[in-house]
Amino acid sequence: MEQPSESRRRAFRGPVVIAQDLPSVDPDGFSDIPAAYLLDVREQLEWDAGHATMAVHIPMAELPSRLPEVPRDRPVVCMCRSGNRSARVTAWLLQQGYDARNLAGGAAAWAGFGKPFVNHAGNAGVVV
Repeated sequence: MEQPSESRRRAFRGPVVIAQDLPSVDPDGFSDIPAAYLLDVREQLEWDAGHATMAVHIPMAELPSRLPEVPRDRPVVCMCRSGNRSARVTAWLLQQGYDARNLAGGAAAWAGFGKPFVNHAGNAGVVV
């Protein structure tokens, strides 16, 4: 697996981000955000094991170089396994001028709420 470049790692360094200080939404509230873009920032192995069916996968380390793929005209909801990595991404996207929110509880909460969650083969997914 390719290691992230130093510049990509630096993009997410900085002060500690407290998730509860960021705009957030729980899995049930996601559907209340019109045209929300669900951004999954987990690693490939995590994504393959299970992901929200409507999510777009851009691993956290790749996001700075792939930022043009993230729409500016829609709210962006960031998710990871538990909400910690996605909180850092949410804070960074807010600094870049995006309307971003953290998915409270991450993929674990998404799956726990019974939201659609599949693996790479389209079968029931698991959170790893």
